[in-house]
Amino acid sequence: MLVLALDTTTRQGSIALARDGALLATYAGDAETTHGERLPGDVWRLLDAHTLRVADVDVFAVAAGPGSFTGLRIGIATMQGLALANARSLVGVSALDALNEAVRAVGSGPSAPAPDADVATWMDAQRGQVFSAVYGNGAPVELPIVETPAEILSRWQREGRRPPVFAGDGALSYREMIGRAHPGARIIEPVPALAPAIARLAVAHIRQHGPVSPDAIRPIYIRRSDAELARDRRGAPSAPIPPALERTP
Repeated sequence: MLVLALDTTTRQGSIALARDGALLATYAGDAETTHGERLPGDVWRLLDAHTLRVADVDVFAVAAGPGSFTGLRIGIATMQGLALANARSLVGVSALDALNEAVRAVGSGPSAPAPDADVATWMDAQRGQVFSAVYGNGAPVELPIVETPAEILSRWQREGRRPPVFAGDGALSYREMIGRAHPGARIIEPVPALAPAIARLAVAHIRQHGPVSPDAIRPIYIRRSDAELARDRRGAPSAPIPPALERTP
C-alpha cells in the first residue's frame, strides 16, 4: 500500500511517502513561501524523485486541523482533488493526533517518552493561544481545546494534571511559562515533521474502517473563523456552512 501524506497546518508543513509501513521519503516545505505557491508542485517533485505517478498512490492522507484556515483549505483541496481524480481514499488526520504519534514513534531512543507518560501537544494558534490536547497510554486524556497557555496551565494546576512531556511549536514558544509551571517537564525539540505520522495513522484508519470517500473529510478547526465571530458581533444570522467546510465536533 503506497500512501501519500500532506501536512499544511504549519507554515512549513511536510509531505511523506510510505509503502507497506515503511517510510520512503519525507520532505519539509519552505516556510518562506505559502502552501498556495508550493502546491501541488511539491507533491509532483517528491513523486518524480521516486519515479512514481499520482496514479500509483493507493491512499491519500492529509492533516485536517487544527491550524491555519488558509493552510487547511489548500491542503485538503489539493488532496481531495488528487484522490477524486484517481478514485482513491482520502483520510483526514488530526494534527494533534499526528504530533502525539510522531513523538511516540521515536522508539526507545533517549528522546522517547515513556509508553505510559502523558504527552501535552501544543500547536501555536496565534493570538496568544495554543491548540492543546493531552494523550496518555495510547488514548486522549484531554480533548483538543484552544486557550491561552496561562489558562491551560492554571487549570491543570487546579486539577492536579502535570504532563511530563510537551511537544509542538506552541510548547517551544511558551517554554519559559511551561518551565515555571512544571519545572520537571521535558519539551521535545525539534518539532518532528507530521507527514510520516499522518501516513501511519491513515493506514491504521483504513485497516480498521475500510475505504474512505474524499467527500467525507471534515476540517478540524476548534476555533471559530473570524467571519463567524464578526457575524455574531453584528448580530447577523449565520449562513449555512458548506459540507466540505463543516467543523468536526
